[in-house]
Amino acid sequence: MRKKRKRKSNSSRQHTESHSRVCRVNVHSQNSTPSENMIALMTTLLQPVSSTPRSHLQSSLAGAPRLGLGMASLGRPGYINLGHHEDLPKERTVEQMREHAFTVLDEALALGLRYIDCARSYGLSEEFVAAWLASRGDAAAAVVTVGSKWGYEYTANWRVHVDEGQAHEVKKHTPEQLERQLAETLTLLPNIALYQIHSATLESGVLTNDAVLEALVQFRAQGVAVGASVSNPQLPALEAAISVERGNAPLFASVQATFNLLDQSAGPLLQKAAEVGVFVIIKEALANGRLSSRGVGSSALEILSAEAAKLNTTVDALALAWVLTFPWVGMCLSGASTCEQLRSNADALRLAPLDAALHTRLAKALGQPVDEYWDARKALKWN
Repeated sequence: MRKKRKRKSNSSRQHTESHSRVCRVNVHSQNSTPSENMIALMTTLLQPVSSTPRSHLQSSLAGAPRLGLGMASLGRPGYINLGHHEDLPKERTVEQMREHAFTVLDEALALGLRYIDCARSYGLSEEFVAAWLASRGDAAAAVVTVGSKWGYEYTANWRVHVDEGQAHEVKKHTPEQLERQLAETLTLLPNIALYQIHSATLESGVLTNDAVLEALVQFRAQGVAVGASVSNPQLPALEAAISVERGNAPLFASVQATFNLLDQSAGPLLQKAAEVGVFVIIKEALANGRLSSRGVGSSALEILSAEAAKLNTTVDALALAWVLTFPWVGMCLSGASTCEQLRSNADALRLAPLDAALHTRLAKALGQPVDEYWDARKALKWN
């Protein structure tokens, strides 16, 4: 008697189907060597894309550097970036953190950066950015584009370390959470340009929650772009977000995903997103510091250091330039905590696009299996 086959869950089946589609991009002739496959893949991903934008984001940021400032490490005293504790004011009071954030925001403006990324769960990031914009007048407000995210609630209460069983932030992808956090965001940032779901996954159900999606449609009707950031497992969430429609039209104008030299898995789907008019935002391009000089003892640091020295640049700038070399990247976020880090990051704008041979060589040398990458990320400590 034949054994009854266990059915996969919807999310597992969708993940497998998504993975298969992505694999078809990566797999070439059976006679191809891994090196030839990597060259072919990089050649494909480096092709320019042409599409009709889904929102105003592309036009409002036209001519701006493709490097933006993320506020994840500036809006709260604790974060998982390597060495984060070394970058902040000694006391880390709200007042000192606000002053520190203002200094880095001023540096971003001086460097010509025009996009700022906040979230309700990034401590007081929205409050800091709103106060900074108000204090700098039209000089900043006229040129800066601000995006934020809802769906995670900040629960650390300004602590770096939380008690056992507690979390720094809690995910709530419900209509009630959207309503509450949207109101909080608009109170601080009434001219926000982009509002995103924070860390969407298939498991959270947010990408199929009719009440949430309809609320986002209503908000979009007010002229604000809506988007989705995704978290591991990224590929099924990315494919779902790109495909969500309401009223016979695509809903999400942007996607935000982790993409860097270590985890390159999202590349084909991000290129696909750009091809259908989605604005692509890259987060964690430095892998929370693992692709910086703080990634001590790693082979990645050794390889990047040698190549960076040839170009008279820094490890972090080279890693960011690798991301910015892909023409479909609309915005790559810097997670800098200091002005020095931000200036170093910004050198990526000078370097990109990288020489094709160097670009492929780095991709081949540093790429990791997805699970290995996310297991290492999960092990990072709040500091």
